[in-house]
Amino acid sequence: MKLSKPIITAFATFAFIASWSAVHAQDGYKYVPESKELYAKIVHMDSVLFTAYNNCDMETQAKIFSDNLEFYHDKGGLSTSKKDVLDAIKRNICGKVTRVLVPGSIEVYPIAGYGAVEIGLHRFINHQESENPSKPDKFICVWKQTGDTWQVTRVISLH
Repeated sequence: MKLSKPIITAFATFAFIASWSAVHAQDGYKYVPESKELYAKIVHMDSVLFTAYNNCDMETQAKIFSDNLEFYHDKGGLSTSKKDVLDAIKRNICGKVTRVLVPGSIEVYPIAGYGAVEIGLHRFINHQESENPSKPDKFICVWKQTGDTWQVTRVISLH
């Protein structure tokens, strides 16, 4: 009996998910937010930031990124200029790339007296290279709370 390519692909995907789930079930790790309210706030802020990113809303991004932004990119290096980061987004991202969050991947950890750390997975769809599907990549954002305002002070982007 010869199996079709879709059946083989479905079986391979199922086998991968089953083995990944088994590994994580063995180590007992399951993320549970320390604060559901903080988690909800950071997930909301992530959505606000990346809705602005995907729609080239530079004004909203400028409000969310701290003036003291440090942006660490594994391929591009370190940028400590908010203006340079925003200029790079406008030049390289606007109308060309869309960020998609991997559902359920965000973890949020409080930083006492400062804010929170967000860790998650996302992927980027490059509309100019649609034949090259993206894979999920890790990111870390450090969020600072000042009153009711939340700003990103540090980003680590790993591809």
